[in-house]
Amino acid sequence: MYLSKSLVFSTALVLYFCWSSLYVEAQFNITDPVEVNALRAIRRSLDDPNKNLTNWNRGDPCSSSWNGVLCFNTTFDDGYLHVRELQLLNMNLSGTLSPELGRLSHMRILDFMWNKLTGTIPKEIGNITSLELLLLNGNQLTGILPEELGYLPNLDRIQIDQNHISGPIPKSFANLNKTKHFHMNNNSISGQIPPELSRLPNLVHFLLDNNELSGELPAEFSELPELLILQLDNNNFDGSTIPESFGNMSKLLKLSLRNCSLQGPIPNLSRIPKLGYLDLSSNQLNGTIPPDKLSNDITTIDLSNNNLIGTIPNIFSGLPNLQKLSVANNTLNGTVPSTIWRDRSLNSTERLVLEFQNNGLTDISGSISLPPNVTVWFEGNPLCTNSSLVHLCGPERADNSTLTEVTPDCPVQSCPFPYEYSNKSPDKCFCAAPLLVEYRLKSPGFSDFLAYKIRFEEYLSDGLKIQQYQLEISEVTWVKGPRLRMSLKLFPVYIVNDTKSNTFNTSEVQRLMALFTGWTIPDSEIFGPYELLRFNLLGPYVNAIPFASNKSGISRGAIIGIVIGGIAAATALSAFVSLVILRKRMRNHAVSKKRRMSKASLKIEGVKDFTYGEMMLATNNFESSAQIGQGGYGKVYKGILEDGTLVAIKRAQEGSLQGEKEFLTEIELLSRLHHRNLVSLLGFCDEQDEQMLIYEFMANGTLRDHLSGKMFEDLQS
Repeated sequence: MYLSKSLVFSTALVLYFCWSSLYVEAQFNITDPVEVNALRAIRRSLDDPNKNLTNWNRGDPCSSSWNGVLCFNTTFDDGYLHVRELQLLNMNLSGTLSPELGRLSHMRILDFMWNKLTGTIPKEIGNITSLELLLLNGNQLTGILPEELGYLPNLDRIQIDQNHISGPIPKSFANLNKTKHFHMNNNSISGQIPPELSRLPNLVHFLLDNNELSGELPAEFSELPELLILQLDNNNFDGSTIPESFGNMSKLLKLSLRNCSLQGPIPNLSRIPKLGYLDLSSNQLNGTIPPDKLSNDITTIDLSNNNLIGTIPNIFSGLPNLQKLSVANNTLNGTVPSTIWRDRSLNSTERLVLEFQNNGLTDISGSISLPPNVTVWFEGNPLCTNSSLVHLCGPERADNSTLTEVTPDCPVQSCPFPYEYSNKSPDKCFCAAPLLVEYRLKSPGFSDFLAYKIRFEEYLSDGLKIQQYQLEISEVTWVKGPRLRMSLKLFPVYIVNDTKSNTFNTSEVQRLMALFTGWTIPDSEIFGPYELLRFNLLGPYVNAIPFASNKSGISRGAIIGIVIGGIAAATALSAFVSLVILRKRMRNHAVSKKRRMSKASLKIEGVKDFTYGEMMLATNNFESSAQIGQGGYGKVYKGILEDGTLVAIKRAQEGSLQGEKEFLTEIELLSRLHHRNLVSLLGFCDEQDEQMLIYEFMANGTLRDHLSGKMFEDLQS
């Protein structure tokens, strides 16, 4: 049975309309043209040897899922999608940071960590008022910190550590009322720490070790209500003393001022109720050790390499969490109380290291018997002449403690790479593909990780919302800082819906990575801040990149449904309906064709046909601050074209729109007007029910002055 020609034609038309509506819907969910052009400028400023950004040359950033570009799922009031995150972690990118980053005005996370970027930090980043995470650590950036960064009202974290940033800390940073984390260590930042920063109500971590800071330590920092970590090692506060007010920091967990050229006495820090880590080593501190006992939470006390005198007080006894006490290389004398180690009850994972080398210590009070897991060093003290103490006076040995995992007894080579046995799985020979994560604790509050290993596994697995057996720590290494680097393995859950799960699904990979890159894993008092070094996507996860999940528009199932529904509807249409529709389409097509022909016929030298997107980019989406005039015809905006040309854009309001013919006629007329005192017409825009005239911008006088009034008087001469 054959369908009539009219019915066939009608079917084709309905299908056409279905696909057209689908196309319109997909086109509606597009990225703001201002941000598209900004991303292209950002791409031009980068070198991408690993070709991670190759798809930035095609499609729409949000609907085509450009690598590293994450967008909001819904459009804003302007009808566009906007960039939410730029996640370009560890992509081997070089080049510079483009000032066009400032055009991504809705962005919350900017992440360029662990690349090879050079140049300066653009001040335009200060325009992104929505920015919450600024992550630029691990590059080769130079120059000073822009004052403009101090006016980011929503910034939670600034990480610029491990670059070559120089110059002072801007005083404008005192305006960062929501910022909790200042991670700016390992740079060349100089000058005094602005005391104005003591006004920051939410500052939690202040890490500026390994810089060139000088001047006085700000006593006002004791007023910071939420400060947990103050880490300023390896700066030069020449002649400065440690303010006595530091003893009033009620929430402080870690104070690290190693090698800072500090002088004077050690202040009384016993009033800090939860102080867990104290490092004042390698300074020129003098006087005696304060006699008041420190917090029971203390794990590490390092007072070595100073000019301390007097005896070792009993305050170091009975500290239940102490892992390391070092008073080596001072001028201490007298008797050492053995209660420091004798009163400790250590389990198999706890260790206590005591360093007393190179002082004037003459004896030990009480028993010299050492409990298991306690190491004491007395080399270079007079007491070492006592033959009964010689076993305590040998040279210090390297720490050989290692982290080991019990390997299950399973068939050899039964797991093809990258699959491997999950050591802690309920099934001891469960073969699965782990996610490999390189991770580092930036300022841990302990000296020996082994005693905190189980606690760390509980903390991180809880933060990741996974079972504890899914997390394995394959390697732990102390690196310069001291910081603790870890290699983690995250295994898929053993059973999903009564079936063994050997891999994570894509959504779970994306969820886990988002927790690391969005810094949504809760902070821990003892483990301190962390940083993600690498999130490896190998084997079955090679295409599970989180930015591939941000596709907008209609799903494949919806497309099929629309097409099938369209076919079913088409078979029920009459030839009469198809002819009516056809006639209407042809009439509209004729009008559209006439419009295109009229525009195409306007070929005037020096007058350009601009797109609506170009006008949005030039005016930052017709921002109110760009408006420089208004009249009965509409508004006038100052804009900057992509080539840097300053222009004045005359935008007609809805009631002033002309017909197509009249508008093009006006353009032809204006293009013929040439005078030394009359601004030139550079182009026009006739898209999306908009009519705009683009003139060269005249800095002296208003556009009205140049288009009319006194300027036109010269035409009579």
